[in-house]
Amino acid sequence: MRTQHHLDRVVDLFKEEISNNLVGVYLHGSLAMGCFNPEKSDIDLLVVAHAKISEDISKRIAKRLLKFHESLPNQGGVEVSIILETYLKEFIYPTPFEFHYSDYHRTRYESDENYICGGVEDPDLAAHIVITYHRGIALYGKAVRDVFKPIDNQYYMASILSDIEHVSNGIVETPVYYTLNLCRVLYFLKEGAISSKKEGGEWAIQVLSAEYRQIIQLCLDEYVGITNNPEHDNEKLTGFADYMSGEIKKQLNRN
Repeated sequence: MRTQHHLDRVVDLFKEEISNNLVGVYLHGSLAMGCFNPEKSDIDLLVVAHAKISEDISKRIAKRLLKFHESLPNQGGVEVSIILETYLKEFIYPTPFEFHYSDYHRTRYESDENYICGGVEDPDLAAHIVITYHRGIALYGKAVRDVFKPIDNQYYMASILSDIEHVSNGIVETPVYYTLNLCRVLYFLKEGAISSKKEGGEWAIQVLSAEYRQIIQLCLDEYVGITNNPEHDNEKLTGFADYMSGEIKKQLNRN
C-alpha cells in the first residue's frame, strides 16, 4: 500500500474542506506507533478545527471519505474524528466531537446522505488525545505539542478500560483485539506506558506466566500479519481474560 500517498490525499481533503478553520491533521494509532498492518489496520486521524464546522461541510467530508475508502487496497479503512481546539486547551471528559467517520459508521453514510455522526461526546477520544500527545505525528498544521496538552491519567485509564469492558464475551469473538488490549491496559497500570496493542503484547510475553505466552504470541502474529485467521482455543482465551481481569482489578485497587 502506498501509505504516504494516501495520507497526502486525506490531508488535502481536509485542507480543501475546512480551509482556514483547520488547525491541523494528526496521525495516531498503529501507523504512528510503527505497527501498521496494511492488510487490516485503519489509518487513525484526529483533525482539529478552530471553530464549529457546518452540516454541509460535514456531509461533503463524509462523501469524500467514502470515495477515499473505496480507493484503499486493504481491508482496513480510515477513522477520523474532528474536534475543536478549545477542548484540547480546556479538556473535557468525555470529549465532544464535531464529526466522526469510521468503518462502523460507513454503511450509514453510504445508505443515508443526510446522516452525520457528530455533536456528541466520546470517551475514546481521551485515549486518542493522550496517544497523539505522546506518540502522534503532525501531518499538517501546528506541531503536536503546540495543540495537544497532557491530561490527567484518570481519563486515559477510563478510556482504555472501556476497550475491555465486554472482554468476557468479546474475547472469543475478537480474540486479537481483546487479548492485546488487556495487555496494553495492564502495561499502563503497572508501568505507566502509553503503548500500542503490539507493544502491550510484547511486554506481556516477557512478564506474564509462560502458560499465557502462546495465546498472546498467536494474537501478535495475527495482528502484524504473520498469520491470518488462526484457530484459537476458546477455553484458553476465556481463562486468559479472567486472569487478566483479575490482575487489572488488583492493580486498580493498588493505584
